Amino acid sequence: MAEVALARGSPQLMGADELDLVTAHMALAAAYPEREAVVQGDRRFTWSAFADRTGRLARVLAGRGLGCHTERRSLQPHQSGQDHVGIYLYNCAEYLEVMVGALRARCAPFNINYRYGHDELTYLLRDAGTRALVYHASFAPAVAQVVAALEHPVELLQVADDSGHGLLPGAVWYEDALASPPDVPLPEPCADDLLLIYTGGTTGMPKGVMWRQGDLFVSALGGRSYGNGGREWESVDEMVAAAGRGGYRALPAAPLMHAAAQWIAFQALHAGGTVILPEHAARFDAADIVRVVAEESVDVLQIVGDPFAVPLIEALRTTTSTSPLKVVASGGALFRSETKAELVALIPGLKVRDTMGASETGPQAQTTAARGSHGTFQPGPGACVLDETRTAVVGTGETGWLATGGRVPLGYLGDAAKTATTFPVVEGRRMAVPGDRARLLADGSVEVLGRDSTTINTGGEKVYAQEVEAVLAGHPSIADVLVVGRPNRRFGHEVVAVVKLAPGCQLTLEEASAYCESRLAPYKKPRALVVVDAIRRSDAGKPDYRWAVEVAADPNGDNPKGRYEHV
Repeated sequence: MAEVALARGSPQLMGADELDLVTAHMALAAAYPEREAVVQGDRRFTWSAFADRTGRLARVLAGRGLGCHTERRSLQPHQSGQDHVGIYLYNCAEYLEVMVGALRARCAPFNINYRYGHDELTYLLRDAGTRALVYHASFAPAVAQVVAALEHPVELLQVADDSGHGLLPGAVWYEDALASPPDVPLPEPCADDLLLIYTGGTTGMPKGVMWRQGDLFVSALGGRSYGNGGREWESVDEMVAAAGRGGYRALPAAPLMHAAAQWIAFQALHAGGTVILPEHAARFDAADIVRVVAEESVDVLQIVGDPFAVPLIEALRTTTSTSPLKVVASGGALFRSETKAELVALIPGLKVRDTMGASETGPQAQTTAARGSHGTFQPGPGACVLDETRTAVVGTGETGWLATGGRVPLGYLGDAAKTATTFPVVEGRRMAVPGDRARLLADGSVEVLGRDSTTINTGGEKVYAQEVEAVLAGHPSIADVLVVGRPNRRFGHEVVAVVKLAPGCQLTLEEASAYCESRLAPYKKPRALVVVDAIRRSDAGKPDYRWAVEVAADPNGDNPKGRYEHV
C-alpha cells in the first residue's frame, strides 16, 4: 500500500486501495447472503438481513442530517469531523448493527459503559459531543436525566426490552425507525472515518480513543491473513475468498461495551463466520454460556481471565454436554496457569489464548500455553519495548514501555496533550504507548510487568502490582487478589494485598509472605493483607483498583511489621 501523510503531520499509513469495515461488510453480505451473521436465542440474522438492517439504520441517521462534516485531511489527530453515535446497550444484535450502520452513514460510533453513574455518564456524553444515542429501554430513566442536562439536542433511538419502561419524549422505537427509513442516498465508505473506543482504564475519567476504521480493521477486526504471516489483505476479493471456507462461530462473553469483545465479534464476521450472543446479556451466567456453546456449536469463546474462567469451569463440571470449543480467548484480567490447565483438562484439544492489549493498541501480544510463566507473551505485528524516555526501541534484557507501532489510533478525542504523550513518533514511526511496563527477553518474547498507573514506589523501589498479583494468585488459599499501595511514613508507600479467600480457607500475612519468599524480591512482598468477601470488578472482569485503594487505606500506615485485616 502507498504511504502518504494523514491529518497534517501524522505519519499514518493509508492508501486509495485501503480496506474498511463497511466495504468488507457489504462484500461479505453479497457473497454469502444466506449464511448466519448474528444469532441470539430465537433471533437469527443472515448476512443479507444484517446488511439490510445496517443500511436502514444508516438512512435513519443520514436522514436526520448526521454524518461527516469535515474530512480527515483538514483535522488535527485529536479532532473529529463526524457526528458521534453512542451505544448504550447490553449485548445484542443491535449493538453490532449500530456500529456498522453508523459507519455506513459516516458517523462515528462509540461505546458507553452501562455501569456508569449519572456523573460519569453525563461527562462521557458531553466529552463525546453525542449527536445520537441508541439505548435499551432499561436505561431510559438514566437517559432522561442525562439528556436533560446536556447543552445540545440528541437523537434518541430506544431498543425495546422486558424492563417495562415506556418510550421517552422525543425518542423513537428502534424497530419503528428501521421499518420506515427515509429514502436518502448513503455516502461512499471512507477508511479515514472513525470508530471511537471510550476507555476509563483503572484510573481517571473516560478517554475517547480515535481509531481510523482502516487502521482498526487491520489491527483488531480481522483485516489480516493470520495463516500467512499476519500480512494485510491486499483486496476485499482476497478477504471474501478466504471467508469462503466457512468461517467459525464465536461467542463474546464479555460486554460489547469493551473493546476486546467487539474485536472478537468482528474478527469472526470478517472471516465469514457467525457471532453468537447469550440471551441473558445483562449479567454473566456461566451455566447459560456453557449451554449456548453446546447448542450453537461455538468454536471460539472470548472471556476475561479467571473472573470468567473459574465459574465456567464449575459449570463445565456439572454439564452432561460435550463442549465443541476449539479456542478460549482471554484478555484484560489475571488468567492463572492452573485455571488454563483445568479448562484444557475439561475440554480435550482446547487451545487457550491469553492476549495482551489495550484500547489504544489493539491486540499486542499473546501466549497459547496452558502452563508456563505468567506475563510472558509473544509480540504481535508492530509490538516493541521503548526506553524510559519513549524515544528509542530497547534491546534484550532492558525494561521499558510496551508499545505498538504502525496502525495505531490517531489520538484521544479533544485532548492534544494526552495524544502527544500516548502516541509519540519514535524513530520515524508513530507509536501507541498506553502505559504498560515490559521487559524484552532473549528469545524475542516480552515479559509484561504491569500498568504504570498501578505501580507502587516503596523505599525508592518500583513494584508492579500485577507481578505480585500473579504470584499470590497461585496460593491455594487465595481465590482472587488485587495488589495496591498505601501510604507508609518510612517507605513512602507499602504493598498491600486485598484478597478473597477460597471457601473454607484461612491465610495469615506470614503465610502469604513465606509463599512469596522464593518468588519475589523482599521489597515486593505484601506488608499488609486485607481479606474481603469479594473483589470488585467490572462486568468485563476488569479490576477496580480505586475501590481496592479505598479498602486498603490506613491513616496510620507506618507499621513496618505488617498487618492482617478483615473487612
